[in-house]
Amino acid sequence: MASERSKKMIHTAACLIIGDEVLGGKTVDTNSAWFAKYCFSLGIALQRVEVIADDEAEIIEAARRMSARYDFVVTSGGIGPTHDDITYQSIARAFDLPLVLHEGALEKMKRLSRPHPGQMNFSWEEDTPARRAKMRMIELPYDKALPDSDQVLFAADDLWVPINVVNGNLHILPGIPRLFEKMLTGLKPALLPRLTDPEGKGVHRVLFSTPMPESEVAGYLTELAGRVKGKGVNVGSYPRWGKSRNTVTLVGRDKEFMEGLVPEVEENVKGKRIQVEGEDDSDGGDKDA
Repeated sequence: MASERSKKMIHTAACLIIGDEVLGGKTVDTNSAWFAKYCFSLGIALQRVEVIADDEAEIIEAARRMSARYDFVVTSGGIGPTHDDITYQSIARAFDLPLVLHEGALEKMKRLSRPHPGQMNFSWEEDTPARRAKMRMIELPYDKALPDSDQVLFAADDLWVPINVVNGNLHILPGIPRLFEKMLTGLKPALLPRLTDPEGKGVHRVLFSTPMPESEVAGYLTELAGRVKGKGVNVGSYPRWGKSRNTVTLVGRDKEFMEGLVPEVEENVKGKRIQVEGEDDSDGGDKDA
């Protein structure tokens, strides 16, 4: 099953953010928002985002459920060197896999990682707590029945951190936004052959700016949403607090159909089509939502 999941076409995605620091408010999650834009650009339907604690039982349950339900799953966080970084061990247990020190990742770590200013005397040759902590970051859930290339991916030549793929579709990534973004960007070429809509060319978003409060256009938008749902078009309404204009959106794949709706929507929301939200902002008072 894992080998089949790693090759099947990708239609849906989910994102699992792992970390007590996110739930406690210490760290602001930006990775899920970035991943949402990433999926949209590739024509992948992101259907779920969850934030959970550094808790083994929670990670096991969420990893199993998401891997079974969605085509492309990413996790973020919990793969560092300290005691509370338990993502690898939890996901290994979720799928009954051993943790294996990955020699290729170790070689890259030795070659690319730089000594911390507080560890200038660090040596790879000595068995020290610091060395064991570093090596903990490359002890990966590993299925010895599958090819290594299906389980351990290096997204950039200058990064030693691997993308560990478990159960064919669950991709374990770091929580550091800079690394999370760089690694998914590097993964993109490997995903393209598995997409029905490479580069997201068939997904379109049409934006409208309206001076009307949401309560004034709610009836029309409800009627419109019901009418266009069968064509795969989603209607959205987004209040912009403190601004003089709100935003209405159409999102779908039938570009010709959506373009045909533009005059109607403009008339009914007493607004106009825009390219970027806020481009026609002007000073004005608050409006009811």
